[in-house]
Amino acid sequence: MGSGRRWAVDFTDNSAAPSSRDFPDPPGFSRVSQDQVLTLFFLHFDDSTVTKQKKDAEANWKAQKAWEVAQAPFKNLLMMGFMMWMAGNTVHLFSIGITFSALWQPISALQGVGKVFEPYKDSKVDLLGPKLLFIALNLGGLALGIWKLNTLGLLPTHASDWVSSLPPAQEVEYSGGGIPLH
Repeated sequence: MGSGRRWAVDFTDNSAAPSSRDFPDPPGFSRVSQDQVLTLFFLHFDDSTVTKQKKDAEANWKAQKAWEVAQAPFKNLLMMGFMMWMAGNTVHLFSIGITFSALWQPISALQGVGKVFEPYKDSKVDLLGPKLLFIALNLGGLALGIWKLNTLGLLPTHASDWVSSLPPAQEVEYSGGGIPLH
C-alpha cells in the first residue's frame, strides 16, 4: 500500500517480483522505463511536427467555418421566400416592406464580402469557393426581391409603363367631312 495514507496505492514497477512474471505480457506490450517512454515520445513528436499539426487543424477549421458562412444566405433565401409568399401579390405596406428588405439584405451582404471572410483568411485556406458561393446565394436573394417587385407590378416591364415618354404616333389616314349626295 502507500506511505502512511490509508487509501493511497503504490504504483511502482514490481516487474522483478516473481508474481508479476508469472503472467505473460499482453500482445503489443513492451516493458520500458519511463525515461525511455519520454525519449520515444519526444523523438516522435518534436515541436515542428506538433506546430504543423496545430496549423493544419486550424486551417481545416477555418476552411470549414468559411463554408458554413458561405452557406448561411441559403437559410435567409428560404425564409425571405416564405415571407414574400405570405405577403401576397397586392401592393400594401407589409409586402413592400418585405420586398425592400429582400433587396436590401443581399446588397448590404455583397458590399461586405471582404469583412465577412476576414477572420478566415489564411495562406493555407482557399476562400475563392466560399466567396463565390456567398456571392451567388446573395445574387439569388437579389433576384428573388426583383421577381417580387415584378409580381407586385412595380417594375416598368410593359410598353404601357413608358407611354408618357413615347412620342405621339404619326397619323396614317385623314378623314374629313364628306359631301352629301342626294
